Parts: sequence; C-alpha cells; structure tokens
Amino acid sequence: MNKKYPSFTGTHTAIVTPFHDGKFDEEAFVKLLEFQIEANVRGILPTGTTGEAPTLTPEEQLRVIELTIKTVNKRALVIAGTGSNSTAKTIEMTQKAEQLGADAALIVVPYYNKPSPEGIYRHFKEVAASVKIPIVPYDNPSRCGIEIPISIILRLAADCPNIIALKDSVGNIDRIHQLKANLPSYFELLSGDDIFTLPLLKAGGVGVFSVASNFIPSKIVQLVALFAAGKCQQAEELHERLTPFFKNIFIECNPVPIKTALAMKGMIKEEFRLPLVELTKENRAILEKKVEELGRF
Repeated sequence: MNKKYPSFTGTHTAIVTPFHDGKFDEEAFVKLLEFQIEANVRGILPTGTTGEAPTLTPEEQLRVIELTIKTVNKRALVIAGTGSNSTAKTIEMTQKAEQLGADAALIVVPYYNKPSPEGIYRHFKEVAASVKIPIVPYDNPSRCGIEIPISIILRLAADCPNIIALKDSVGNIDRIHQLKANLPSYFELLSGDDIFTLPLLKAGGVGVFSVASNFIPSKIVQLVALFAAGKCQQAEELHERLTPFFKNIFIECNPVPIKTALAMKGMIKEEFRLPLVELTKENRAILEKKVEELGRF
C-alpha cells in the first residue's frame, strides 16, 4: 500500500441521514455513528447516495460531514461523499471536507451530464489535484447512466497519486479481474453493493462500502473479516444467510428500505425527502419479515 495514505481494507458504512420534521436529526445521527463504531467498522461514508446527498443543502451536507468527523474522532476513517455532476461544485465541497478533517472523499461519476471518457478523466483529475486527501471514484452506472472505462481508471491511477481506490457498483467480476491485473499493487478495489462483496473479495478486492451495515454492522464486519482470515467456507455461509436481506434492502430505491428497517428498530424516524417516499404496503410487509428473520440469528 502507498504508505502516504490509509488502507481502505474492511467494512465502511454508507450511512443514512436521519430526518425529524424535515430537519437533519443530529441526535439520532450521533447514535447511529456510535452503533457503527461499537461494531468496529473501518470507516464511515456520510453524504453519499444512502445519505440522500442530492436533497441536502450545501450547509446541511457540510454539517453532516462535520458531525461525523467530530463524533467518530479518529476511531474510524471518514470518507466524505462530495461528488456531484459539476466539477467546480465537487472541488469546492471536497476542499471544504478536507478542511473539516475528512480522511478521504468519495466522488461519484458525474450523473445526468453523461460526459465522454475524456470528460470523466478530466473531472476526476481536477478534483484530485485540488486536495491532498485520497480520492475514491465511485463507479455506479445504474445511477449515473455511464461507467468509467477501464482505460480511464488506469490513467487516473497512473496520473493522480491520491486516487488510490475505487468503489465498484458495476458488478462485473471479469472487469474486477482486469483491473487487478493492470492497476498498481497498492490500488484498492471495494464493493459498492453488498451482494457483490464476497465475489469481489475473491477477485482481489479488499472491502465494501455497505448499505446493509447500517442495520447489521457487526455481521458485515464479520463477513469481510472471515474472508480475510482465510475462513472462506464460513464467509460463504454467512453471505448466503444475509443474501435475502441484501436483496430486500433494494426492494425499492435506496435508501428507502434501509431507513425503513432502521425505523422499525426504533433507531430513526421513518422520514425521507421528496422525491423519495415511503415503501408500498406490500414491500413493507416483505421487509418487515426479513427484519424479523435477522433478529433470530
């Protein structure tokens, strides 16, 4: 690993942003953070997709990041979600997150604009050059409409010393093998989809940015740790037991199901910001059943 920067090996929780009466619920958020720290997660990712960043004001986004850094207090990494579809806005938010003390920044591929491969390259290069903290590109074509070509990832790794990891939600194992074969040995690959975590680990990945760990952090930490310890069969068994939950927290658009599950547990209010709304009655019943099943093991 590049010794100048931390390793992202392990479980990182893409944490939700709780609301109460339309405002950021700071008290509930601090409790969520402590729940994660108690489970020994490696890192916390605030203000990502799961944190409903697109509906936060810039002031709210920075407050969520600031409160995460203050509460975590070096007990885990804080990887701030600061990406947008504007390079200038992304640079501004990433610089502010760095000033607040974030350990790294997660930058999503610019969505809606659909930039060319060269546009993607220049976007990430400009953001990386604007700060000293590590930058983790987030490749999520289902949300962004495009994926980062392998050739662009390789260029970024070669040209930007602080681009040292990738969050992958493409879910193509052949692509992971190609990346592993051509990236520098220190460059780390992490899953952005819980159901893809174990396959990615088998292909040489080092961890996960997890949605499920909002609800079951100790189980996700255990899954990654079992594989790292060479206990592959036990990791497989745990993955199989968790797979129904992995699927059902995406029964509707993230983060609606995972926030609903947390509300069922009494940890947050069941509140979203438009255009996100509550689960349908049918899907709520399905999720409720899975939550009950998790409580029995």
